[in-house]
Amino acid sequence: MKHATMKVKKFVLHHYPATRSVRVRWMLHEILGDDFEVKRVELYEGAQYEAGYLVLNPNHSVPVLEIHWEDGSIQHMLESVAMVEWLADHYSERELCPHPGSGARRADYMQIMYFAGAWLDMMLWQIRIHTHILGEDEADQKTLDRYRGKFIDDGEPQILARLNKHEYILDDQFSAADCIMGHIVFWAKAYGLCQGERFDAYLATLMQRDSLAKSLDDLATFQIAPEKNQPIIEHFNG
Repeated sequence: MKHATMKVKKFVLHHYPATRSVRVRWMLHEILGDDFEVKRVELYEGAQYEAGYLVLNPNHSVPVLEIHWEDGSIQHMLESVAMVEWLADHYSERELCPHPGSGARRADYMQIMYFAGAWLDMMLWQIRIHTHILGEDEADQKTLDRYRGKFIDDGEPQILARLNKHEYILDDQFSAADCIMGHIVFWAKAYGLCQGERFDAYLATLMQRDSLAKSLDDLATFQIAPEKNQPIIEHFNG
């Protein structure tokens, strides 16, 4: 498929509250306002393991971003950081990221995107599953303590070093990197991490954006832990 000069007809985001799909929903609201479709995937009910959904995402997770091109073809993206990065580049007129090839600021931006979306995300995922998803016979306190300690000792100081210099995570201008790091800080706070005035001030600044408020408008329907009899417990494999 050749889409270099082809226009996007519409976007459909497969989403569940408070998950990584919030990052993408936030970015879409930044760029398109409300001009995209959101389909809720009931993760705790096991919808991500149904045959129809596995065709979209064999990793049985959210988000999935459907890109409907003007020639009628549909492309699926599965990784939230890749989605946010691509959207920022594709809609470069919104100035939500340094232009590719722009030098040191672009390199720093890319570093932040993957520091947050891979390294910090990995630790938070381990904290989450060993606290709220895995059964008593699988949850491991040593793993939980290890990643909590690593996040506090190694992760938080690096975030604070940036926030103590600038209003946003890259510099004093909001960027797509804040869609990733902002979600990380929200997630961390749910587990008693990222405490303190500077983290609170950062989130308060982000919450002034209508795009973020819209991406969290279903947060009240999120339960942090599934019930013991919900299908996700039976199917979950990490």
